[in-house]
Amino acid sequence: MNILVAGFQHETNTFAPTMATYESFVRGEDFPGLVRGEAILGLLNVNLPISGFIHAVREQGHTVTPVIWAGAGASAHVTTDAYERIAGEIVQAVKTASFDAIYLDLHGAMVTQHLDDGEGELLARIRALVGNEMKIVVSLDLHGNVTEKMLALADGLVAYRTYPHVDMADTGRRAGELLMTLMSTEAPVHLVARRLPFLIPVNSMSTVMEPAQGIYELLEELEAEGVLSLSFAPGFPAADFAECGPVIWGYGFDKARIERVVDTLFSGACHPEEQWSVQFEQPDAAVQRAISIAQTASRPVIIADTQDNPGVGGDSNTTGLLRALLKYGAKDAAIGLICDPAAAAAAHKAGVGGRIDIALGGCPQVEGDAPLSASYQVEALSDGKFIFGGPMMNGKEADLGPMACLRIDGVRIAVSSAKAQLLDRNMYRTVGIHPEQMKILVNKSSVHFRADFAAIAEEILVARSPGPFIADPADLPWRHLRQGMRTKPNGAAFSRDVPAFSDV
Repeated sequence: MNILVAGFQHETNTFAPTMATYESFVRGEDFPGLVRGEAILGLLNVNLPISGFIHAVREQGHTVTPVIWAGAGASAHVTTDAYERIAGEIVQAVKTASFDAIYLDLHGAMVTQHLDDGEGELLARIRALVGNEMKIVVSLDLHGNVTEKMLALADGLVAYRTYPHVDMADTGRRAGELLMTLMSTEAPVHLVARRLPFLIPVNSMSTVMEPAQGIYELLEELEAEGVLSLSFAPGFPAADFAECGPVIWGYGFDKARIERVVDTLFSGACHPEEQWSVQFEQPDAAVQRAISIAQTASRPVIIADTQDNPGVGGDSNTTGLLRALLKYGAKDAAIGLICDPAAAAAAHKAGVGGRIDIALGGCPQVEGDAPLSASYQVEALSDGKFIFGGPMMNGKEADLGPMACLRIDGVRIAVSSAKAQLLDRNMYRTVGIHPEQMKILVNKSSVHFRADFAAIAEEILVARSPGPFIADPADLPWRHLRQGMRTKPNGAAFSRDVPAFSDV
């Protein structure tokens, strides 16, 4: 077979301050930059679903027609221009290329300026061209808000099973295996899907902790009971549209068995609901506790600055936890990344050893989060180019523009010219900060940092410092959720009349 392959990934926080433009996808931000055609094959050693898929089908003797791969860091809506240009390239290839099946590397939580369901719309445009017989298989992020349209129009949806996402390539491989099965059988394949009735906070979805760890272990046990594919997407609880939220779904030849398996996993995920609840630290309390622990610790204490995580729509520029570190006299502490191109430029102009008097960071969309005006020592400079070394994005080349390590009192600040989630130790190392030698690290991340930092952490605290991403979904100003969807585990029900999934 020859399989048309393409990728288009974005996680949309409709409450975030900054949209994803076409240039966001060209840069890639947290992802590799946009590539086309044969250049996609340059991603085969990067932990991405499309790389795992291509490896899997090539091993079976099949070929691929690569079209485009584009991803951008989480933000507010994808602009209409960006969506139509990238989706348009995929649709045009479907019109003109010769192929036997389609694979798409999507996220599952894309909202655009003109569409609530970016992935569902892309699938609809493709299905209108190829008809119902053409097999289409899609890999999805664990944070996908899986819609009825997506389930109806794809022959197979396969989601990640880890958060931090260390199984992206493995998920692409599983999507390839599912496609091979679908292409080799004439027997009807049944789909069963169940939507959970409550939103799950992002911080409680980590699969290195309970309850998510146990739920995914159960998923793999159930999948082995004669099921083609079983997935659970806890969703991305910051997209204000009717189908935001967690979904469990499975495929198989025996519908009764699929229903039993999906119902068993649904029960495990829903009971008790409070297993998904999260306890957050206030910034002052988190810093004070970290300082206390660090006095006798041999490894760094890590504070997750979850509400300014660029991986969920933050701009990586709030100063709340930086101020708290200074307020309580933290020593041997580092924070990153603060995205401030002007500060990075001033540091490069002053040179290593120089001092700069600047107003650093500050998010204008967050009330009271002013830039921190101070005198900073320039300790190190970098061109911002490095290679990820941790397990999540291992081998990915990064370019965050001019970077600097600025020091004020006992705190080092990793400053970048482009925003990116602090999920890899090399992001500190590129400006001369050795994370293993720090007493306290403040990472602008929610969960992904655990993949590379958990091994060196004395303790991990999750702080709710003011930022653009509201970590507790119950605190968001929802307008369009499904009727009865609870805005957090055991939380209040939203009152919008939207039907649940039909029987599929």
